[in-house]
Amino acid sequence: MSRFVTLLAACALLAGCSGKAPVPDPSATSAEPAALNLPMIGPELRVLAVGDSLFAGYGLNPGESYPVRLEAALRAAGHNVRVTNAGVSGDTTAAGAQRFGFVLDSQPIKPDLVIIEFGGNDELRALPPAETRKNLEAILAEAKQRKLKVLLMGMMAPPNLGPAYKAAFEPIYPELAKKYGAELVPFFLAGVIDKPELMQADHHHPTSEGVLSVVKATLPVVEKALPPVRP
Repeated sequence: MSRFVTLLAACALLAGCSGKAPVPDPSATSAEPAALNLPMIGPELRVLAVGDSLFAGYGLNPGESYPVRLEAALRAAGHNVRVTNAGVSGDTTAAGAQRFGFVLDSQPIKPDLVIIEFGGNDELRALPPAETRKNLEAILAEAKQRKLKVLLMGMMAPPNLGPAYKAAFEPIYPELAKKYGAELVPFFLAGVIDKPELMQADHHHPTSEGVLSVVKATLPVVEKALPPVRP
């Protein structure tokens, strides 16, 4: 139990290594070769993944980040999907809200689905949950104004920040998802947070194998969030 608490507390530090992590080109798309070679039927769906180092692929080799592995899993499941990785290590919700419109404007094709993953750095800095809510709401409002379908990745508050912080922080994700009609993954790292062997030495980011576990755990919700393919 103590190991679980320690790891859960570490989730507050998810993307706190800004400046050291690789920052992927938001316009770049990629997938594992096996997925690319699968025959696809129907029009291609575009997914935009906007987040912090958990999307950027901190501490991983090229091709091992969550968006890349997610694309491969979706294509292996028969979905003709391209995932663009717009993860930036160190981003808080405020930084994400500040660049969100620019990222959307930079896409050559309007995304069919936007996946939003922020909040770990807010916890790291013990920023007021009201600020986190305000910033995430600005992102979701912008997506709604542009008529974009959204999947929100939820976060949990670490115990060391206390019960009051937890009570204010954790409801942000389900409440905003409901308000803006977004699909929700209640806790993005649920598949690895209690498995230290799937976390990097910093105890903050999943290993390559850990990313695969996160993809497996979140894939059903992502598939549900994908819009129907038009004939």
